[in-house]
Amino acid sequence: MKKCLPVYLIALMFASLAVAAASAGGTAHGADSVSTLAPLVLGGAGESCRTDPDCINRFHYDIPMKQHAQPGQILVFKARDAMDILGSVDQQAHATDGWNAERFQTLEANFNAVHPMVGPVHIEGAKPGDTLKVTILDIKVGQYGYTFGGDSGFIGDLVKGNFVAVWDLTDTHATSADLPGIRIPNRSFPGILATLPGRDQLQAMLSRERQLHEAGGLVLLPSPEAALPTFLCGKQGTAAADCLRTIPPRENGGNMDIRHLGIGVSVYLPCQVAGCGLTVGDLHYAQGDGEVSGTAIEMSADVTLTTELISGHASLAVGPHYEGDASLLDIPSQRFYAVTGLPLKTSGSSYPGMQYLGTAVSDDLENLSNDLDLAARNAVDGIIDYIVAHYGYSRNQAYVIASVAVDLRISQLVDTPNVGITAILPLDIFTTPPRQTTFDVDGDRR
Repeated sequence: MKKCLPVYLIALMFASLAVAAASAGGTAHGADSVSTLAPLVLGGAGESCRTDPDCINRFHYDIPMKQHAQPGQILVFKARDAMDILGSVDQQAHATDGWNAERFQTLEANFNAVHPMVGPVHIEGAKPGDTLKVTILDIKVGQYGYTFGGDSGFIGDLVKGNFVAVWDLTDTHATSADLPGIRIPNRSFPGILATLPGRDQLQAMLSRERQLHEAGGLVLLPSPEAALPTFLCGKQGTAAADCLRTIPPRENGGNMDIRHLGIGVSVYLPCQVAGCGLTVGDLHYAQGDGEVSGTAIEMSADVTLTTELISGHASLAVGPHYEGDASLLDIPSQRFYAVTGLPLKTSGSSYPGMQYLGTAVSDDLENLSNDLDLAARNAVDGIIDYIVAHYGYSRNQAYVIASVAVDLRISQLVDTPNVGITAILPLDIFTTPPRQTTFDVDGDRR
């Protein structure tokens, strides 16, 4: 069935011509007849990723290309939310039932199905060694989103219980009945932009992750449960033991979760297979730098982009590059409040990120040397305490607010042993003023 094309894409078709003509270093390869090509629309069919012929949730070099596109051609990816719960943007628009926390809690989500991705797309003329420049032109958001704030994520050991905030989304802002008094500006971006890994690259990724797993590190190895495509990655699949999960980012991109990858930004991805195999997924309406609860405002969205092939670009051996307008680096607020974190702890304590190393030395220390992870934990814990004390939210609610709005930034890396992290809270997200709260000299609220 032929898919309808949104009217706004007509203007974007012409705007993309200028994008395709310019190169950020190296030699660009474009198609002379790109202006005559209709936009290519992928995804959005079926009730879930499993019934959508353009949807996958694993990485492998043998995954078949879903469509072929020319460099410079406009592509529209109709992407599903990270847990494949909400349906596509079009399905939400025609649904008779809305979403709330009560309905959400009745669902039995399958973590093995994370993340549904649209693609892969074969870019004509692309060969291993090329760089694929992907420029995001537009993001059409769905009507609903969600964020978890329970005992998971970066400091899940410090936040107890289960909690989910369900958001109502507009083109400008998100609000939630589960977080009254909070209004989050639209800063949409795809959490996942990726190309398919090559044969050698995939084997190197598998080898190091298996080694880490054997050492006791936290890593999710390939699993055939709910894996797509089924014939390759499923329980009877020919490569079931080798299809990469989508949780960590890798050299081919993937789940980078970089909040700056919004409209107007260009991302440089390595081409490791013929045609590159471009995929898009895990759309976020807003996210703080850190995504500390493990989720942003997760949503479905239609992502419009265009591509360009470049030879001779900078090395992408350790990960993708990106560029855009500096305004995307700003926090969406006129005022902020910040909490600093240092690598300090109580003697005899440890935290999950250290336990697999199997050393008792750090347990007895009250100060760890140059430990950014511990400094970040302390900064996040501190900003959550501040939100609870000054705005009256529960600790679970504050965890969600931190995940979708608080930016973690490195203050310095050289003042050994105390490297510094700062947690920055944009104050304009609160629609009511803070209540007056004071602390005694020991830091206890009174």
